[in-house]
Amino acid sequence: MALTPARLRASDLLRLGGYGLQSRPLRAVLSALGIAIGIAAMTAVVGISSSSRADLDRELAALGTNLLTVTPGQTMFGDEATLPDSSVTMIKRIGPVQSATATGLVPSTPVYRTDKIPPGETGGLSVLAATPDLLGTVGGELARGSWLNAKYPTVVLGATAARRLGNVPTVWINGRWWTVTGVLKPVPLAPELDQSVLVGWDSAAAYLGFDGHPTTVYTRSADAFVEAVRRVLAPTANPSSPDEVKVSKPSEALAARRATNDTFTALMLGLGAVALLVGGIGVANTMVISVLERRAEIGLRRSLGATRGQIRTQFVTESLLLSLLGGAAGVLLGYLVTGLYAVTQHWPTVVPAWVLLGGVGATLVIGAVAGLYPAIRAARLAPTEALVTA
Repeated sequence: MALTPARLRASDLLRLGGYGLQSRPLRAVLSALGIAIGIAAMTAVVGISSSSRADLDRELAALGTNLLTVTPGQTMFGDEATLPDSSVTMIKRIGPVQSATATGLVPSTPVYRTDKIPPGETGGLSVLAATPDLLGTVGGELARGSWLNAKYPTVVLGATAARRLGNVPTVWINGRWWTVTGVLKPVPLAPELDQSVLVGWDSAAAYLGFDGHPTTVYTRSADAFVEAVRRVLAPTANPSSPDEVKVSKPSEALAARRATNDTFTALMLGLGAVALLVGGIGVANTMVISVLERRAEIGLRRSLGATRGQIRTQFVTESLLLSLLGGAAGVLLGYLVTGLYAVTQHWPTVVPAWVLLGGVGATLVIGAVAGLYPAIRAARLAPTEALVTA
């Protein structure tokens, strides 16, 4: 009557694998430590790179990587073109456009501190009609005061204009006193605003004869669609004469961010591969030595009826447990290192979830591959040979 080998349950395999590791705790700890260091290095580098990239993205976003400007060009006869009154409204209808706003130059309108200054001493300041949502689109902020009141003769001074005019409560424009309600901080994305005196769009039309044609339209779009938006801005802003419209190029910071992302990705993959290779070699070395030292155990188990498949499964399980311990410890250590470094640099702590899960998963795969050869070698040992040579 043929005997059927007993089947090992998952709990039995875990006990056998744990026993193999507990019988040589120092070696198991050192092997797991080698894996942990490799995975921690990978996790930390990926986490630090991701945190740095998040901080870089935040800074580049402040620089306006998704900001485009639309200005009038020239007609076919060389004259200065104009943008239609409806250009801002039309641009806002473009799907990826997040916001659009405009300023309009009020020509031949000098600004003076008082009505006693000679007409020729204008100080080189220009008057711009501004829409209410201008600051939000260009990233501008008020140094003091409040934004424009569109219905009344009020102004907001750019940073340079405020220095030239001084700390004055009112300015003299077109034979009328205008109340200064606020002063802007410097606007890096729109430096032309710094030396301008901003007035409300409706106020400019009512008091200064503004014709309502925008001279600069500022738009912000989703980063992934900046180039696509740029291609349709001219025909959208002026459908009848798109050739008479100038559209700025996407910010060079956007290209820099993409190049940086590609570099970080390559660095992550390279260091991850090296860490996993080192960890796999460590596991394989530990398991091969374990097989050589445990010949007596293997021979005894084979003599008692253990099959070759059960021997293979036992050693693969030990390898997986060893890799799992090292991988989990490495991921935790790498996360802590990333958090500590990010805090010291005042960065947001960003560790992608795929790194945490992939670190543990990759070590399991490497552990299975590294433990396969020693397991097969152990299973091939004949019971008598193992007992005699042990």
